[in-house]
Amino acid sequence: MIAQIEGERGIAPVASTGDIEVDGIQVNSTGKTAEEARRNGWREATRQAWAKAGGPQLSDGQLEGLVSSVVIQQEQIGPRRYIATLGVIFDRTRASQFVGSGSAVGTRSQPLLMLPLLYSGGVAQMYEVRTPWQAAWARFHAGASAIDYVRPTGGGGDSLLLTAGQVTRRSRTWWRNVLDQFGASDVIVPVARLERQWPGGPVKGTFTARYGPDNRPLGTFILTAPGPEKVPAMLDEAVRRMDRIYTDALVAGTLRVNPTLNSERLALDPAIAALLAAANRVTAAQEQAVLSEGGEDVPAPTIVAAPAADAPVVFTVQFASPDARAVDAALATVRGLSGVRAAATTSLAMGGTSVMRVTYGGSLDELAAALRARGYAVTIGNGALSIRR
Repeated sequence: MIAQIEGERGIAPVASTGDIEVDGIQVNSTGKTAEEARRNGWREATRQAWAKAGGPQLSDGQLEGLVSSVVIQQEQIGPRRYIATLGVIFDRTRASQFVGSGSAVGTRSQPLLMLPLLYSGGVAQMYEVRTPWQAAWARFHAGASAIDYVRPTGGGGDSLLLTAGQVTRRSRTWWRNVLDQFGASDVIVPVARLERQWPGGPVKGTFTARYGPDNRPLGTFILTAPGPEKVPAMLDEAVRRMDRIYTDALVAGTLRVNPTLNSERLALDPAIAALLAAANRVTAAQEQAVLSEGGEDVPAPTIVAAPAADAPVVFTVQFASPDARAVDAALATVRGLSGVRAAATTSLAMGGTSVMRVTYGGSLDELAAALRARGYAVTIGNGALSIRR
């Protein structure tokens, strides 16, 4: 296990701000000197970026007052010529009066756990190693996006928990445990498949935007890089297009709250519910036919409803967690109690006090009594318990 988590793993995302950023601006300018050519190129990039941002016609002096910084993605400087690919960042406070909030929708999405899956050389990779697809998402400035990305660094235990096999799981209970670890409400899986035509030749990338525990596709597109050195730029463009796909899905209402992930009582799949209802109707018809045999009408039996069980209630339980073994032991004990419907950690503090959320079909006093019977010292609070050995 140590070998699986040590080494060079994980890429921390860049610090994202709410400023308006426009990338991929290509300029080809000239001047009497190299410095003048470069200055003309930056001025032209600012005008192009402002037009892409949807801003009104402004003078160069006004635009310079709105620019926060210029990002050099690639540049070639000659004695009188400047060729570059630039990114321009406009200060939101000063530019918002001209281009609005800069977001495609009025509000941001729910927190979405982002799992960048890469297929390269016939191997599926996510956080097991540092991948160029992970690096492209780490470079992406998500502050101005309508999507609230939860981007793991991929270091430490992330490489064990968030693997390529994770996206094939369908268990809602497992997904809720994973999402609780990162404070997310749902999951999105941007998939990249790279195919190299020959060593040093073009690289074809097929990109698919997927979401949810059922791994449903939202859209797909294909990009091609002329050579290996152009792959990072292709992946950066793919990330921007992926963001637009997810934003459009948010506007269309596709990225809505998933009830099977966010409700305390998991919803049954509609297809399965229909099959169960049909089976119940057939069973009832067969029983009625048996009762009516012999030509005599036999009154249908009276069905007495069983008394309803107590509705499950969610309680908070604090417990000491000196190590991972103590966390597993506390969870196993609570889940083994009669009446407990679900138990999951909401806050982990190794060496301190962790918190779990318990769905219990009974009162808080009954839960406290059950824990005392298991050997815990229990302190009752307002809708919460504190337990210790």
